[in-house]
Amino acid sequence: MRDDKLVQSRLKTPRAAAIAGILFSALFVAAFSLLRISVPSDPTESGEWLKTSSISVGFALNLLPFAGIAFLWFVGALRDRLGVLEDRFFSTVFLGSSLLFLAMLFTSAAAIGAIIVAFAAGPYDLTNSAAFYLARTLAYNVANIYMVKMAGVFMISTSTVVIYTDIAPRWVALLGFALALLLLFGSTYFSWIFIAFPFWVCLISVCLLIDRYRRQPSETLL
Repeated sequence: MRDDKLVQSRLKTPRAAAIAGILFSALFVAAFSLLRISVPSDPTESGEWLKTSSISVGFALNLLPFAGIAFLWFVGALRDRLGVLEDRFFSTVFLGSSLLFLAMLFTSAAAIGAIIVAFAAGPYDLTNSAAFYLARTLAYNVANIYMVKMAGVFMISTSTVVIYTDIAPRWVALLGFALALLLLFGSTYFSWIFIAFPFWVCLISVCLLIDRYRRQPSETLL
């Protein structure tokens, strides 16, 4: 039987954060790409995508809950990795922005899902109604304005923590600051810029894995 302290120590390694971060990145990029390709960026469009892309959009929406779970696991495991090094101020911003990001992600996905269900029940009545444009604009604003900004805040707070704790290379933190500024001020002009967020999460996850193997090369994966 394994020693309880040894098992607990292994569970608190950055490996859990890294694997969850990489999984989130892969799932989110897949879902985000499908949504961007299938759904027009103009929130006032007539809803033609509902006739041709409902299946692909529905598949993307089903990926998002798993991406959210992986992201939440990434945040929790990363906080555990910081341990006593965690600063209360930055940890509050770090945790708060991550939870708001997830809440807005699920809210936007739920709004799009409601549109698809309503269209299946009454396709001709929906696209000509004010409710369609309300739900469509709600999903667009939540995802492209507020959720993107929270992702940028998360990147800034996490990059600051990286600089003070050295849990990842400094250049990763500097890149995080630059990409966060793009999310905060450039998301309105570049519809695909949000792909920078899962890219950065994947990058910091890979750095944590590399650091793990360098510090303890003799330890194997569980």
